[in-house]
Amino acid sequence: MFGGGYSTGNVNTIDYITISTPGVATSFGSLTVARDYVSACSSSTRGIFGAGGATNIIEYITILTPGAAIDFGDLTAARSEAGACSNNTRGVFGGGISDTNIIDYITIAATIPSNASDFGDLTTKRYGLAACSSPVRGVFSGGYENILDYITILTTGNATDFGDLTSFKYYPGACSSSTRGIFVGGYTAGYVNIIEYITIATPGNSTDFGDLTISRYMVSACSNNTRGAFGGGWTTVGVNVIDYITILTTGNATDFGDLTVARRGVGSCSNGHGGLA
Repeated sequence: MFGGGYSTGNVNTIDYITISTPGVATSFGSLTVARDYVSACSSSTRGIFGAGGATNIIEYITILTPGAAIDFGDLTAARSEAGACSNNTRGVFGGGISDTNIIDYITIAATIPSNASDFGDLTTKRYGLAACSSPVRGVFSGGYENILDYITILTTGNATDFGDLTSFKYYPGACSSSTRGIFVGGYTAGYVNIIEYITIATPGNSTDFGDLTISRYMVSACSNNTRGAFGGGWTTVGVNVIDYITILTTGNATDFGDLTVARRGVGSCSNGHGGLA
């Protein structure tokens, strides 16, 4: 499920896909505010969009009911380009511009309005990062670094070093099954098509998985427990491409379909990702 982003300007578009069925994305509704660099997480029923456009806005959707997003509350500080992950209870937002190490959390099913609370800090201040999760652990990647940090989602506190990505990068995308985390695309000395993976329960460095169909950064990622889907991004223009992989097998991505609008800096979530297993 994809939302928000940038084409010739910021848009409030929300699209959706059925992850198990390749095809073109369908309009879902709209964000309350048009903005790029949105971060997203979800439970099995509710999708949460936070930050983006240097705002502190949090909004939500009911994933199985197309329609406009609704105000949820506020983050502890306005920012863009954060990473977000969740289990079925709690959503966590880490880092962001202007170069912060803040981690916030929310209770996804909370009665509205409900503002975020302080969780702890990342190991370093950074932005342009991505995050994924198992039901227990969240992992934050990149952000002008090759750093991987992790947290225990239901236990507040500072992040701990997990290992390193295969290279320094920023603006990757991330998704997961309940056991494996996937990091895609990004920017190093140029746009990259790299896909890499970790075993979430075992700290260590990431391993090469394969390649995206095109090199890009600011790419969005979501998943069910079997398949990861990667939409949008930026080369020299906004991208409408959606790729997919099978998470538990290595190999190159395959074309899935297209977004309704080519754009970058989109937030993605799903009702079947690895944090919900």
